[in-house]
Amino acid sequence: MRASRLNRVVLGLVGLLLLGLGGSVLAVGLGAPVPSWWPRTGPHDVLLSRAERTRWRHTDWWWPAVLAGLAVLVLLALWWLTTVLRRRRLAEIVVDTGDGAYALLQGRALEEALAEEAVRQDGVAHAEAVLRGRRTAPTARIRLQLEPHTDPSTALTAFTTGTLAHARDSAGLASLPAEVCLRAVKHPAERVT
Repeated sequence: MRASRLNRVVLGLVGLLLLGLGGSVLAVGLGAPVPSWWPRTGPHDVLLSRAERTRWRHTDWWWPAVLAGLAVLVLLALWWLTTVLRRRRLAEIVVDTGDGAYALLQGRALEEALAEEAVRQDGVAHAEAVLRGRRTAPTARIRLQLEPHTDPSTALTAFTTGTLAHARDSAGLASLPAEVCLRAVKHPAERVT
């Protein structure tokens, strides 16, 4: 399961849990019948009684434990947020030089080379490339904006057999899997006279 799909599933489950709990509290507060699993006896009963709220107030460990637990939750939430927002671009690629040694190729250099060569192709107005994956097995994600009246299948075939194959061979990679997204450049409507 990809990380983005896992994030969506976890967020969906947490959202459903919070929606269910919040909805049940609201429903009971508005006078709906109290469910059998409800921890209190009626709609006018509070969730935490005064005795439950002040029960641990005089112990030395209670407030440090509460604050430490909240701090851990905040740190976990910040860690999750940074992992979700961080762009996972490949910084460098390991290239086999053929003599038993290895060289490092900057990921940005290969991305720029892919984009520049794709733009030189007939019918391509703009190109962007992003490398992801591992240093020894990169994958490419390419966005091509095609000029009006360009056949997408011809542009895709020319890209995969030309630009992508050239980049794979230049980097000495056994394979370079790619996901190519094709879009047409917006243009004004033509007048027919």
